[in-house]
Order: sequence, then C-alpha cells, then structure tokens
Amino acid sequence: MPSARPRNVLITGGSAGIGRACVERFARSGDEVWFTYRTGRERAAEVVAGLERELGVRVRAFEFGQGEWEDHVRLLEELPGPVDVLVNNAAVGSKTVETYAPGPDHLQDAAMLRINAVGPLWLIQQLLPGMLQRGSGKVVNISSVGGGVAQFPGFRLADGMSKAALTYLTRQLAAELVHRPVDVFAVCPGAVATTMFEASTLRSLTPDQRAELEARLPRGRLIRPEEIAEVVWWLTTDGAAALHGAVIDASMGLGVHPGLFGGPAAHAVPSGAPGSV
Repeated sequence: MPSARPRNVLITGGSAGIGRACVERFARSGDEVWFTYRTGRERAAEVVAGLERELGVRVRAFEFGQGEWEDHVRLLEELPGPVDVLVNNAAVGSKTVETYAPGPDHLQDAAMLRINAVGPLWLIQQLLPGMLQRGSGKVVNISSVGGGVAQFPGFRLADGMSKAALTYLTRQLAAELVHRPVDVFAVCPGAVATTMFEASTLRSLTPDQRAELEARLPRGRLIRPEEIAEVVWWLTTDGAAALHGAVIDASMGLGVHPGLFGGPAAHAVPSGAPGSV
C-alpha cells in the first residue's frame, strides 16, 4: 500500500542488507527516500539505478561516516529537505568493524560503540527538533536480538553493548516524547541473511556446520532482509502508533529461545552474535 502522502525518509546504511531492503520498501510505498553509505559507492549507485529502472522513482545516496561529527554536519547540509522518517540502520558487526578500525581490540570496541550507538544518538538529536516543530515524525532504531532481547555468551561484548545502548535510547526517548507527536521504536532482528552476518558468523563454518546451524534456527532458516524491512515500514504507519516505545523482537523466535543458537557449530565461530546485521 502506498503512503497516504509522500514522506521524506532517511535510511542509514542503505546500500546492502536490511538497509537496502528498507530503501526498496519505502520507495515502493511512494515515499521520497534518501540513504547513506560508508563504503561501496558502486553498490549504492546500483541501488539508485535499479530502483529508477524498476519503479521509475528517484532515490538519493549520500556518503556518510556515522559517528564522525563533521560528517553528521555535512549530511544535514546536503539533504534536500526535512526528514519525516529516520531509520537508524547503519552499524558495524564483530568482523566488519575491522574495516573501519584496523588495529587492536580496544580501538575496534571504541569504533563499534561510536558508530552503533553514538551515531544514531547524534542523528536523532539533529533531526528531532525539526520533527517536533512540524508536528510529526517517526524514528526506527535497528538494534539486534543479541543486544536488545537476549544474551548469547561467547560473543564480542562491545557488539551487544552498542545495541543495548540503542534499545535504551529508544525507551528513554519514547518516555520523553510520550505527549509529543513523534513515535519511536526499536527493531531487534535475529539471524538475517546479510553480508554482515555472513562475515561475523557464517563464513568460518564448514558447509555441514552451516547447515546444522541453520537447521536449529527458528523455522530452520535465516530471516530475509525483506521481512525485517516490512516490519520497519509498518512501524512508520499510523496503525503502529500504539506501539510507541516498543522494542520489537524480530528474530522469528530466537529471542525467546536463544539456546537454539548454541551448540558445537555456533561455538566454533564466537565472533559475531545473531542480530549483527
């Protein structure tokens, strides 16, 4: 269903995975979609060209170093208009953080917290005043089942900590806005078929170990990015207003049964918890 009126939607980390699926979902609904990318300029260009070719709509991509203040200032100067919907999706996982902060673990931990938690905080602080002034707005924070719902021993502490901070931010902000016209939510995906989850968890598995792990997951499979994007889109509709402040377990049941991720196969690669999307 198309939106009642076109909205300006900003999606961070929109060139791959859940972010890319969100870009496509909001574009299909008729919204004006802008997304950011940190690396992969060619991949971002493919998203833009593909949607223009398939749907005849124009989306715009902006290079953006989340958690780097100068980039936050520059992004707001480059955006072509006010933001009605903010989807804080950009993040680094337990392996992909090595690309952004090569070196010792303490630098990678600091980068993970800066990108995954401080960056979304800054974006909200930058965009929320405009939403309140205009009388409407939606904020959806993409957390993870491993940070916002359950605990998975053996995985990188900074990963879960950064996503737990995002769920705290969601609840605290929702409490402060309970009488204001901006809705805030968090979505906590589980094991999603993304390049980040591939890098953090699946890549080190043998084919037999991967098959064993996937068989143990809820419904015996990975979640598709499009399934999470549908949840994110719906939360920005009027029908989701009653869920203001909710932290949504979008793990297909892994959050209520985290033991499904345990066992020899998972213990063989304790580098990235589920939900590292």
